[in-house]
Amino acid sequence: MAEASKEELIQLIRRVGAFLTVKFSNLFSSFTFNNLNSRSIGAIAGFAITVVFTWRLLRTPRGPQRRVQKRQASSPSSSGAAAQTNAVAAASAVCNPSGDLRAQNVVDEFFQPVKPTLGQIVRQRLSEGRKVTCRLLGVILEETDPEELLIKATVRSSVLEVLLEITKFCDLYLMERVLDDESEKKVLLALEYAGVFTSGGLVKDKVLFCSTENGRSSFVRQLEPDWHIDTNYEIISQLARFIKYQLHVSPNSTTRTMASNVFSSPSLELFFGCN
Repeated sequence: MAEASKEELIQLIRRVGAFLTVKFSNLFSSFTFNNLNSRSIGAIAGFAITVVFTWRLLRTPRGPQRRVQKRQASSPSSSGAAAQTNAVAAASAVCNPSGDLRAQNVVDEFFQPVKPTLGQIVRQRLSEGRKVTCRLLGVILEETDPEELLIKATVRSSVLEVLLEITKFCDLYLMERVLDDESEKKVLLALEYAGVFTSGGLVKDKVLFCSTENGRSSFVRQLEPDWHIDTNYEIISQLARFIKYQLHVSPNSTTRTMASNVFSSPSLELFFGCN
């Protein structure tokens, strides 16, 4: 049983080697040494490891199997049966669809693309922008109107992971129009309770408050961010000439005509592919 299992493993490795030869011939033809990246180098290293492992396994002495064959050769009747058995085994090794399928599955799993992290997605979607301004109502907070802040302020739990990823590599400023000082305190306490300030990327001094919508627009103009995120279509339209990229967050944003540098999404997290 042990010899059979070993032989089966060797056959599988041989098939994997054959499939790898095809895979890497296609891979090497698709790039040159001038455009090697970390994934290409990793693939080459993995291939080298596979070749070494296969070579070492195939060169392992198979003494016990030779001795069994010699003992079988001493009997004329058993030698004929052994020859027939070897012929069947050889044929099954060459024409074994299930073995080929297993080898193909191993190779496909080896070459399965690596899923990007949320941080990588955020950087890619923001086009490596380093400064971001974002309004609070309707984007970070569940409340959508300044009057609601007179009662309470609640951070949307679904946006927290994306927000924290943005603060890791972006200079982020949050801003909102409020009606009184108590509303400011409620917002800051809600952000602090949600852990937004504990990541080190955002401090309370970067949470800005104003008394008018035009005040928020003035903040953005002064800060000159790479990205501005807002729910107010009028502000988005006014800033389109001055800001490199903008994101309009609104359930109905896709029904309006946007400038070429303005993107739309029902929520901030959905813009980055988070449900």
